Amino acid sequence: MVSEPGESKLPLKKIPGDYGLPFIGAIKDRLDYFYNLGPDEFFESKIKKYQSTVFLTNMPPGPFISSNPRVIALLDGKSFPILFDVSKVEKKDLFTGTYMPSTALTGGYRVLSYLDPSEPKHAKLKQLLFFLLKSSSSKVFPEFEACYSNLFETIEKEVAEKGKSSFSTANDQAAFNFLGRAYLGSNPPDTKLGADGPSLISKWLLFQIGPVLAPGILPKYIEDLLLHTFPLPPFLVKSDYKRLYDFFYESSSFFQDEAEKLGISREEACHNLLFATCFNTFGGMKIFFPSMMKWIGQAGVKLHTALAQEIRSAIKSNGGKLTMAAMEQMSLMKSVVYEGFRIEPPVPSQYAKAKKNLLIESHDAAFEVKEGEMLFGYQPFATKDPKIFDRPEEFVPDRFMGVDGEKLLKYVLWSNGPETESPTVDNKQCAGKNFVVLVSRLFVVELFRRYDTFEIQVATSALGADITVTSFKRASF
Repeated sequence: MVSEPGESKLPLKKIPGDYGLPFIGAIKDRLDYFYNLGPDEFFESKIKKYQSTVFLTNMPPGPFISSNPRVIALLDGKSFPILFDVSKVEKKDLFTGTYMPSTALTGGYRVLSYLDPSEPKHAKLKQLLFFLLKSSSSKVFPEFEACYSNLFETIEKEVAEKGKSSFSTANDQAAFNFLGRAYLGSNPPDTKLGADGPSLISKWLLFQIGPVLAPGILPKYIEDLLLHTFPLPPFLVKSDYKRLYDFFYESSSFFQDEAEKLGISREEACHNLLFATCFNTFGGMKIFFPSMMKWIGQAGVKLHTALAQEIRSAIKSNGGKLTMAAMEQMSLMKSVVYEGFRIEPPVPSQYAKAKKNLLIESHDAAFEVKEGEMLFGYQPFATKDPKIFDRPEEFVPDRFMGVDGEKLLKYVLWSNGPETESPTVDNKQCAGKNFVVLVSRLFVVELFRRYDTFEIQVATSALGADITVTSFKRASF
C-alpha cells in the first residue's frame, strides 16, 4: 500500500538494511542469492535480520552487467502492489530488472515489455496484441485440444515402452505448435522451422535472462563469471533469431497489416509479435505447465478424482462439448489453477522506479521512498504472505472456491497486476492475462478428460520444475 507523505497511520520507520561496500557488497549478495543461500533463504534471512519485510539490498546481476544493483525490497502482500501503480512508479526498461538485455536480441527495437505506459508506442503495441488475441479466439479450443492430445499420446506411448517420459520436453513442443496454430494459423513443423522452435527460443532466452538464472550445470564461480558478470554476445544467437523471425514474418501478414493501420512498421510489429509469443506466452507455458503437473501430481489421487468428476460432469451436462460455459461450472478446476499461480508465480520478480517521493506501507510500518529509487518485489513472498493467506506454504486446491475464496483473488498477482483487474493500454498488466488463464484451465481439463490419475518424478531446472511422467491411468468413468 502507498500513501502520500504525512498520511499514514502506521509508525514511520527508516528503511533498514544496507548495500555493503561498493562492488564487494553487490558481489556478496549475488553469490548468496544464487549459490550460498538461494533466493528464498536469501530474502528470509534478511527479513529476520532486519525484522522487516521492507529493506535495502542489492539484486543480481550487479557488476558489470548492471550499473546499479541497489533496490528497496518489498516482500509482503501489502507493500508489493505499489509496483503496479503506474501513476506513482515508472516501468521503463525494467522488465528484466536492474539491467536491460541488448536490443540486438530483439531486432534493434525496445519491445512492448520494456516500454512505460507514458511512452507513445506503448498503447499502440498493446492494442496490437489485443487484436492478435481477439483474432485467434475461435482457434484456441480446437488447436489446444489437438496439440495437447498429441502430447499426451506421445507421453503415454513412451511411458508404456520405457516406463517414463519427459513431460517438460514434450510440453515445449506442444506449447509452441499450439501458439503457431492458434495465433498465426501456421503449424511450425510444416514450415522451414520444423521442430527446432523450442530449442531456438530456449537459447535466445538464455542470452536475455541468463544474468538472473543459475542453471547449476557448471562450477559456481565459472557459471557466475560466464552468466552474471558480462553479457553474452548477441551475435552468437543472431542466426537462430533470424530463423524464428522469418517464421513469424512469413506467417503474420494479417498482423502486420493491422500494425500499419496503427502507424507501426511491419518489422517492428513482427519483432514484438515474436517477443510476445516466445518470451511472454511460450515462456509462461514452459514454466507454468510443469509447475501445475508438480503441484497437482503431488496432491494425490483424492484431488485427481475430484477434478476428473467435476470436469467430466460439466462437459456431459453441456452436450458432451467443452465450452466456456462448461468451464465456468468447474469451480474446483478454476481454484486449482489460481492456486498454482499463487504458490509459484511464473515470473517471481517485479521492478519499478518511484516517480516521486512516496510513503510505502507494510503491515507494520510506513517507509519513505525518494523519487528515482528502485523498488523490487519478490512475488512468492507477497502471494504467500501469512497475514493474508491461511497455510500459505501449502497447495490448497479449493482455496479460491466460494464467496470467501473469491475475495482472495485480488492477492493473486502473477500477471503484473491483481487477478481481479484487467489489462488495458494504460497499465502494465500482461496483455495475455486472460489467454494464459484460459490455456492453463484447458491444460487441467485435457489432463483429466483423459486420465483418472497419474504419477510423476520431480526434479528442478533453471526455470522451475522438470517433470518426468511415470504412469497414467486412463479414464474409467
